[in-house]
Amino acid sequence: MTAQYIELTRDAQGVAWLTLNRTEVHNAFDDSMIAQIIDALETTDRDPAVRALVLRANGKNFSAGADLAWMKRMAQNSHQQNLEDAGQLARLMERLNNHSKPTLALVQGAAYGGAVGLAACCDIVIATRETRFCLSEVKIGLIPAVISPYVVRAIGERQARRYFITAEPFDAATAQQFGLVHELAESMEQLAEIANSLLTQLRRNSPQGIAEAKRLIYAVSQKPIDQAVIDDTARRIADIRVSAEGQEGLSAFLNKRQPNWVEE
Repeated sequence: MTAQYIELTRDAQGVAWLTLNRTEVHNAFDDSMIAQIIDALETTDRDPAVRALVLRANGKNFSAGADLAWMKRMAQNSHQQNLEDAGQLARLMERLNNHSKPTLALVQGAAYGGAVGLAACCDIVIATRETRFCLSEVKIGLIPAVISPYVVRAIGERQARRYFITAEPFDAATAQQFGLVHELAESMEQLAEIANSLLTQLRRNSPQGIAEAKRLIYAVSQKPIDQAVIDDTARRIADIRVSAEGQEGLSAFLNKRQPNWVEE
C-alpha cells in the first residue's frame, strides 16, 4: 500500500486544506507524493463546494524539494522513463498553476528546489520572515526545468539569471521584493491569521468571477496588446455580464443587498 504523504480536508466555509505530510524527509516529494498531490488538485478543482485551496506543510520546513532517494533511483532509469517521470512533475505544476479556485501557499522554514515552483504556481503566497528559498538544482548537476516557466514569471528573468546559476538561498523579504511572496508573517500564528483574513475576503467574491479573472490573467499575460487581445477581453466581459452570476452580482449591487454567494 502506498504511504499517504498528504492530508486533504475541507472546512465548513468551503476551504480545502492540502497539507504536505512527509516530515521525516522535510516534505521532499517523490513520484508517489506527486501523484497524490495531482489527485488532490484535480479533486478540489472539480468540487463546486470548494471555494479556495490552501497549500501548506506540517513540520519545520515547507519542502526540501525533490527527494534525493527518488532522484538517485530515477538516475538509473532510461531517458524515456525519466521523461515520463518529469512529465508528472510538470503536470503537478500545471494543475496547481491553472487551478480554477484561488490558491494560497503558506510557507515556513525551507522551500528548496521544486518547492519554489509550488509557491510560484499559487495565486497568493504568505511566508514567515524566517523562510529561506533556494533554487538549488545546479548544486547537484541538474536544472530547475519544469518549474522554470512559473518561477521566471514570478521573480522575473533578471533574478532568475542570478539565482538559477548561483543556487544561493534568499530570505522571505528578498522573495517579497522579487514578487514571489505577497505577505510576510512574524510567526506561524500570524501566518494563519493573514491566511484567514484573505480567505474571508475571497469568500465575499463571486466564485465564477474569481475563476474567470484567473483565466483572464493567463489570456493577457506576456501578450502584445493587439486587436486579438482587445477583442478577446471585450468578449470576456460581455459573456460574464449576461451570465447568471454576473446578473446576480449586478442586481445585488444596484439593490444594495448581498449577492447570493455571500453567506449571512
